[in-house]
Amino acid sequence: MSRVAKKPITIPEKTAVAVNGQTVSVKGPLGELSRDFKPGVGFAVEGNAVTVTLYRPEDYMLWGTYASHLKNMIEGVNKGFVKKLIVEGIGFKSDVKGAKLELALGFSHPISVEIPKDLKVTADKNVITISGVSNERVGEFAAKVRALKKPEPYKGKGIRYDTEVIRRKQGKKAA
Repeated sequence: MSRVAKKPITIPEKTAVAVNGQTVSVKGPLGELSRDFKPGVGFAVEGNAVTVTLYRPEDYMLWGTYASHLKNMIEGVNKGFVKKLIVEGIGFKSDVKGAKLELALGFSHPISVEIPKDLKVTADKNVITISGVSNERVGEFAAKVRALKKPEPYKGKGIRYDTEVIRRKQGKKAA
């Protein structure tokens, strides 16, 4: 049984949660999020808290997951989510031009990535900052950008998360 879903989720001030069938909408100072959930788990707004109820025992695996999704939605419209990527390597550059992220990653051509409309992306020197209200969208876009040039273990060149630690290998030895 889920310990996360057993506790009611508190709703902060200036935040509104609306439940319409299996659709949950959260509106806050930074924006609005809406999500459809499968019918095994229900949501009820009581005062300044939301309770997550398990309807069918076979859906107990979704109970805690849906509670975490709802917590992330509430946190996103109040604080937002931020991921930072660090671009390392000689000649590696990143720049935001309009609605595109332009990257020079040592290939013969520059790489251009379309920035989703609900995200805000900034590029300062070698740090790309991705922010938005949806934890999933921020993480998905950060993973997409990181996958363009993963960090290699010998010199650490590539794109990595700011909290990521790259384990270095020794390389070849002279005889």
